[in-house]
Amino acid sequence: MANHTLPPRIRRSASRSGRSRSGLVLWAGFGVVALLAIVLVVGLLLGGAPSPVAQQGGTAAGADPVAAAVDPASLQESTTYTTLQGAVPDPAPQETTDGRVAHPVRETVVHDAPGGTPIARMPVTQIGDTWLPVIAQQGEWAQVLLPSRPSSSTGWLPLADLDVKTTPYRIAVHLNSMKLALYEDGAKLAEWTVGIGKPSAPTPTGRTFLLGAFSDDQQQYSPVILPLGTHSPTHDTFGGGPGTVAIHTWPTDDVLGTATSDGCIRVPADALRQLTEVPLGTLVTIDEA
Repeated sequence: MANHTLPPRIRRSASRSGRSRSGLVLWAGFGVVALLAIVLVVGLLLGGAPSPVAQQGGTAAGADPVAAAVDPASLQESTTYTTLQGAVPDPAPQETTDGRVAHPVRETVVHDAPGGTPIARMPVTQIGDTWLPVIAQQGEWAQVLLPSRPSSSTGWLPLADLDVKTTPYRIAVHLNSMKLALYEDGAKLAEWTVGIGKPSAPTPTGRTFLLGAFSDDQQQYSPVILPLGTHSPTHDTFGGGPGTVAIHTWPTDDVLGTATSDGCIRVPADALRQLTEVPLGTLVTIDEA
């Protein structure tokens, strides 16, 4: 799988300034005290006691709330092994993107909205380097697809913590026709007949992405396995793993064009060879066509 060079970390520092006050003469002080007493009496007669919010230094009604500080170490990582609370579902699960993919150059916090509530930590690596499709941008924040359960979860990351590249590739999986197509800059490069999940363990629809690539000496069905950022809707685990849907080959070709897998996408050897050249983070759309 393709990778990219990471930029150096940039640190910023802030400065503080103080302010001094001059003293007041004695008689002026008496005048101020008297004036404050008069104002307090009038205020109690007309408006009652000061509000508890003002006394406690809180936020008045209608003002922007101040986000509570969260220790990143207290948040779980967003990986294919975790289930997140508070993640926002993908708002457009069948749309394509402009091809941008983002890699966290340092561990960063995932939020449920730009500057919103922290819901997880995004590690720099998981199955290889972490690369996530960018599906939206708002100011200095990028919305990305997440690898965690629930499938099709999204989160917002600060652009300052990301290295953003563009991939020209897209993978489209069509379940009813049992076809997988590879596109480059919108043009179809190749198309193959594939095997998909059986009715009792269907391949999930929606948009996801190439999460990683690895080899496993404990199995003989595929020289390389390409896990996606989505999960089986019926299996909590595959062989002790987290139930991650993947693209891989199979020892025999009779599974191609059939719905017999436990949710994974079985492809011919030629398809796997080409797909292993596609960069991590590349968008994968799965539909019922």
